[in-house]
Amino acid sequence: MFQIWHNRRCSKSRQALEMLRKNGCDPEIFEYLETPPSEGDIEDILIILDKRPIEITRTKEDLFQELGLSLDDEDEVIIKALSENPRLIERPIIIKNNEEAVIGRPTENILVLL
Repeated sequence: MFQIWHNRRCSKSRQALEMLRKNGCDPEIFEYLETPPSEGDIEDILIILDKRPIEITRTKEDLFQELGLSLDDEDEVIIKALSENPRLIERPIIIKNNEEAVIGRPTENILVLL
């Protein structure tokens, strides 16, 4: 069972979805911009990814600076910002069986799950 945290306006996210489908996967599509993940959802995905919040944050987005965020912020601050501003979440995130996950940027990262 695959799930993709998907942004249909993002070319990398569309490429990731296409790669999954070409490899026989019919992933559950979670459009996180339309239904923002809760702080708990983000904490759960961080555990599966084995990453800190800042590692899944689009720090070069203007919004990151507009919100006054920094690379040195506490994890809880970043998690709250990601939940309230899902545009800051690096995309796409692909999850396999709720046990393994990768950020599909570059798209080749997905191959380790297939």
